[in-house]
Amino acid sequence: MELLTRLEKYSKTEADVVAFKNAFTDETITYSELWSYSDKIAWHINETVDNDKQPIVVYGHKSPLMLAAFLACVKTGHPYCPVDISMPQERLKDIVEASETKLLIAMVDTEVTAANKWTMADVNAMVAEDVRELPKDNYVSGSDVYYIIFTSGSTGKPKGVMITADCLDNYLDWMEQIMNRSTDKKQLTYLNQAPFSFDLSVMDTYTSLYTGGTIWSMEKRLQEDMGLMHTKLKESGLNVWVSTPSFMNVCLLNKEFNGENLPDFTTFLFCGEVLTNKTARELMKRFPNAEVINTYGPTESTVAVTEVVINDEMAGSEHPLSIGYDKPGTKIFIMDDKYTYPGKPEGEKGEIVIAGNTVAAGYLNQPELTADKFFKLSTPDGDMWAYKTGDEGYKEKELLYYCGRMDFQIKLNGYRIELGDIESNILEMDDVTYCVVLPIEKRGEVKGLAAFVTLDHPVEDEFEYSQSVRKYIAEKLPHYMVPKKCIVLDEMPMTNNGKADRRALKEML
Repeated sequence: MELLTRLEKYSKTEADVVAFKNAFTDETITYSELWSYSDKIAWHINETVDNDKQPIVVYGHKSPLMLAAFLACVKTGHPYCPVDISMPQERLKDIVEASETKLLIAMVDTEVTAANKWTMADVNAMVAEDVRELPKDNYVSGSDVYYIIFTSGSTGKPKGVMITADCLDNYLDWMEQIMNRSTDKKQLTYLNQAPFSFDLSVMDTYTSLYTGGTIWSMEKRLQEDMGLMHTKLKESGLNVWVSTPSFMNVCLLNKEFNGENLPDFTTFLFCGEVLTNKTARELMKRFPNAEVINTYGPTESTVAVTEVVINDEMAGSEHPLSIGYDKPGTKIFIMDDKYTYPGKPEGEKGEIVIAGNTVAAGYLNQPELTADKFFKLSTPDGDMWAYKTGDEGYKEKELLYYCGRMDFQIKLNGYRIELGDIESNILEMDDVTYCVVLPIEKRGEVKGLAAFVTLDHPVEDEFEYSQSVRKYIAEKLPHYMVPKKCIVLDEMPMTNNGKADRRALKEML
């Protein structure tokens, strides 16, 4: 695998270069340490579990040793499943069960268990040992699964997206081309804002490692202290910004967030949700010497598959921003429900279908769901592995435009959410008889979630009950999936075909 080959080289040629820094704790790991520590952890993995390519769950939050653990897994032929501490314990338990893992590496304390479980103390003891000879025969490569990111599932349980080594290498080759085009600087410092369990983190983390850069990681405590965060940013020497547009909007509230105070930025990369013209204009005004790049792609296509540099004309237009041109090795089609080549003509809306060399292998242990969403698309140039995104869009002069979701899946602050996931969990409450969750939208942007419920008993204090629902869900699901409000109805409005009337409910918001 090209990534591992490069990392081994950097461990010698860039031995003392900081590969990863936690900006809050100032913990660092060099390329030499990253390679050595991952070898030592990998040796213990080989001693603990069979070489059966089963996933290994790594739980924690932006510790440098999490990266070493990720690499240790793939050096032993095992894909890793990253789980951040922002996930509730119930969701961690679901992922451990769904992955059928035989090893949980817990960098943070948790009561969730697996057949084997290591703590941070265990990992610290491993990396303090002498160098271990590690055979390379078992390295993840080619069509082997490199990592599995679990996303929201419509059944109330998470689904694991399997990204192969080839997918990741192909993606990183493209990202390196973008970085070479965007700046003459070779050793770049990348912002890591997203948690490792969110696939946006792959954009900064692995692009940086692939090119010998430094990952400057912003953990949750730093993101929650805007004053300290800005002070740290001014000292960071950051070159490449990677985040959702929502996080950028928060940063832009600070007038000192500009090119004069942060002169080293060359590139701003956005993915995960819609980048508005307003945000792009303000950012370009404050950082006139940096490129603003809009990208698009679901987890199932290895982070992103399109990109476009936003110019003044695009940003100043009333027309929503494009999400970019197809990357090399990928072809994006606009299709109807027949899913046949060549799809719909330019300018006509339909479902965005992604075909190419970074489309995921499918969903872990879910063959029926995989068969429903992934397929071989026959083209004049041969069959292409393809994914049905469920996103609506159209193409114009080779540029792709996004028009929203075609189902009940939405994005909030960059996180993809199946509304059915939340509904299924609320329905587990003893007194709930029906539940519908809808996005709260303002000017076309999702600002939060609202849950509508009917109960088997009357409620005296609706606010108190709403709080109890939110507390219950907070114990089951990630914080971004907790509804802002819960509305109790005497009865659920229905359509003629016996389904909840979502249009009528939306009018209540």
